[in-house]
Amino acid sequence: MAKKVRIPTPLRKLTNNEELVEVQAATIGEAISELQSRYPGIKERLVDENGEVRRFVNVYVNEEDIRFLNNQNTPLKDGDEISIIPAIAGG
Repeated sequence: MAKKVRIPTPLRKLTNNEELVEVQAATIGEAISELQSRYPGIKERLVDENGEVRRFVNVYVNEEDIRFLNNQNTPLKDGDEISIIPAIAGG
């Protein structure tokens, strides 16, 4: 069984407007790499030049922020749902 990645609206132009994408990855880092191989350009929007998840991008596994888990080393299991949520600024 695959893991599901929920793609936010601003990134859907890279995924052919797909809102939900399935990956076979074992960790968040592998999921990002798998997305990059299928949708070139998505990784640079998610991680910085040091390979860290950008501070204005929040990634959740089953509603838990990966920053409070193991970041990109957070393990994934079948049926997990990954949500990518860009931070919104304004006032």
